Amino acid sequence: MNDEKKKALQSLKTCKGQIEGIIKMIEDERYCVDISNQIIAAQGLLKKANMLILKQHMNCCVRTAFVNNDKADEKIDEVMNIISKITGK
Repeated sequence: MNDEKKKALQSLKTCKGQIEGIIKMIEDERYCVDISNQIIAAQGLLKKANMLILKQHMNCCVRTAFVNNDKADEKIDEVMNIISKITGK
């Protein structure tokens, strides 16, 4: 497992803990703004993990496709599709 995937995995594990904490906050009827702030923090970790995975994909899969001239256009389309989902455009 490369460095980006290790970092993404750590972010996801941290996010998992945060989500479990958020569920408990809701069950304990904690203050809504505090819950919302924790949800925003969890979303940030998910975005970070996603960017790390996308970076790894570009450094490995996309680079290999270009070097081998093998489905490079398809790899570009995959990345552009992800970017459009991230940006909402």
